[in-house]
Amino acid sequence: MINKLSGVNPVNNVQSTKKSENVAKPSAGFDSVDVSDEAKVRAEAYYLKQVADETPDIRADRVAEVKEKLKDPSYLNNAVIMSAAEGIMASFGL
Repeated sequence: MINKLSGVNPVNNVQSTKKSENVAKPSAGFDSVDVSDEAKVRAEAYYLKQVADETPDIRADRVAEVKEKLKDPSYLNNAVIMSAAEGIMASFGL
């Protein structure tokens, strides 16, 4: 025998309960994704690192070009030497 417990009758039919009529229906909208500025910067840095890793340290085409220029004795003049020296100094920040 089942007695009522604090005003609740456990024998009542559970399926006879009323369903809520004001149920929110899902909207048929579009999904979106927002990417932070920090994530964009990191993605660009990652891409640039990949490019740098794939690029050879020595450019054989430029080395061959300079070797050909050095074979000409008139190539080495004061203007070329000064230009090279200025490039080296600029790379050191001087």
